Parts: sequence; C-alpha cells; structure tokens
Amino acid sequence: MTIKRRQFLAATAAGALAVPLAAPFISKAHAAEFAWKFGHGFPASHPLHVRAVEAAERIRKETNGKVDIAVFPNSQLGGDSDLLAQVRSGGIEFFSTGGLILSTLVPVASINGMGFAFKDYDAVWKAMDGQLGGVIRKGFDKAGLHAFERIWDNGFRQITTATKPITGPADLAAFKIRVPVSPVYVSLFKGLGASPTSINLGEVYAALQTGVVDGQENPLVVADTAKFYEVQKFCSITNHVWDGSWIVTNGRSWRGLPEDLRQIVSRNLNDGAQQQRQDIAGLNEALQNSLSQKGLTFNKVDPAPFREVLRKSGFYGEWKAKYGEEAWNALESSVGALT
Repeated sequence: MTIKRRQFLAATAAGALAVPLAAPFISKAHAAEFAWKFGHGFPASHPLHVRAVEAAERIRKETNGKVDIAVFPNSQLGGDSDLLAQVRSGGIEFFSTGGLILSTLVPVASINGMGFAFKDYDAVWKAMDGQLGGVIRKGFDKAGLHAFERIWDNGFRQITTATKPITGPADLAAFKIRVPVSPVYVSLFKGLGASPTSINLGEVYAALQTGVVDGQENPLVVADTAKFYEVQKFCSITNHVWDGSWIVTNGRSWRGLPEDLRQIVSRNLNDGAQQQRQDIAGLNEALQNSLSQKGLTFNKVDPAPFREVLRKSGFYGEWKAKYGEEAWNALESSVGALT
C-alpha cells in the first residue's frame, strides 16, 4: 500500500494540530487471548497510524486471533503524558511518541534531538538501528517498558523565515525563532546565537504574522498544514534535528506473551516501521515541491559550520555530560565526533 499525500495533509509530524476524531482500528477477532490497546496522538491519516493498523491486522491473522490489537489515533485514549502513564501502569499495552516526550521517563531517549548530529537518513538509521538504538532500548527496559527494534520516522526539522534564508550560523545571530517548549531546542538555538522563544504550535502563525518571531522550525508537513507559507518566504533545508517515534509496550504484558507470539508481534511492527519510513520520505519530497508552488524559496545548508559553532559554544559538551559516555560514544560512532 502506498500512502498518498492528500491522505496526510491533515497530519502533523507530532499530531499536534487539531484534527477530527477517527474511529480506532479494532480487528474482528471475538476471543483473543491477548486483547490489547495501542494509543497514540497522530491523526488517522498519518503513516504511523496507517502502518500500525496494517501491522495489527497481520498480527491477528498470523497468531490465529490470539493477539488482537486495537489501534486508537488522535489521542483518543489521552494525551502523550497520560498515555505514557497508562502504558507504564498496564492500562494500555502499546504507546508511540517521540524521544522528547519519552525522555521525561528515559532521559537518553531524547539524544536523537542533538542539533546537526545527523547529516542525512543514512546516518540516522545507522545510529538508531544500531548501537545508539540499543543503548536507548536498554533505558526503556530499566523503566519497565519494551521498545521495538525499529523506530518509526517523524522526519527532519527545517527552518522557515520571513526576511532571509538561513545559509550559515551567522544568519541566526539574534534571530527571533519559535521553538517547542523543550530544553533541548532552547539550548540548541541559544548555542547558535539565536533568540529562541517557546510558543505553543497553535499560536505560531499569529506570532509569525505579527513579527513576535521572525521564523520557526518544524518538519515540512507542519509548514504546510499550518499554512506558514502565507507568512514566511524562505525555507532552509537545515535538517538540524531528526525525530522519530518509538513504539513501546508495557514490560509485564510483553513478558507474559509466549515467545512465538512475541516474535510475530515484533516482526510485524518492525516491518511496519520500514514501510512507514518510505512513506515519510516520499511525502517530504512531495511537500517540498508543493510548498515551492505556494511561494516558499528553498535552499540547502551545509551542517559543518553549525556543528563547529555548537562545539565551541559548549552545547555538545553540556549534553554529553547529561547523557553519559555510553550513549554519547554510541552516537558519535555513527555520526562522527561532535565534541
């Protein structure tokens, strides 16, 4: 199945924009031995939900109905913080969100948010499917959660501006930029010499329109669905942060599942992640073409000068101390030296 761009235009990279509620996917098994719930905040049109539904159906068939997973989109079972609490307590069995949210429980989960760490997707998957992903999953295990081997894709974040393209670090000096309410993002842009301001997503359009901030950073899908192209002129492909969504499950529930069934669930969710990654790559390419037609001028950015500024400002050193040697060494083994 190929996910069409029009199916996705109502979505955001983090499910943060308001969307209509959609019915959850619930398979038709009547006597499942393991009837489980999977909650997340993405819209029903988002590739993560679409591929999760497909995976759940394959799991039901391959387990002969023993494992029946109902997938609930649109935060129908609660917001991210509530869903995290529910999966920890066993109120639901599966939850998916990004590392920044999960880092409130597993601090190392936000390490993929290091600014300019990943130059492209090859570097991302080398790290997240390899040593770094293994370190993060160990953190989940210690917190009583099981994270599957393949993280799902939320995409790279890009910078849009009203007055000039961002071509190098100097363009960010004293630049008023909106960032999410997150210490990592604030620290990143302060390290680059900018003036970051944390503003809720729903208020960003007005802030750009009135000049409260001069620019913002988000995956392209947010720039499209939030219509930032109406109040921004340039989009710089900085790829400054990559984020993904882990699917995690309650550790007790997972250990209570027979090994043969665990293998079926893992294989299908990991296969779904691979398919969803391809979906996101295609959608990003389509969105860049679409946004160009809507008036945004695009330019690509060399990450090396930004890395050097962050190194000199102490950004990488500060976060290395917070994440610890094991996690930081795993990151650098995939992306090269940062400190």
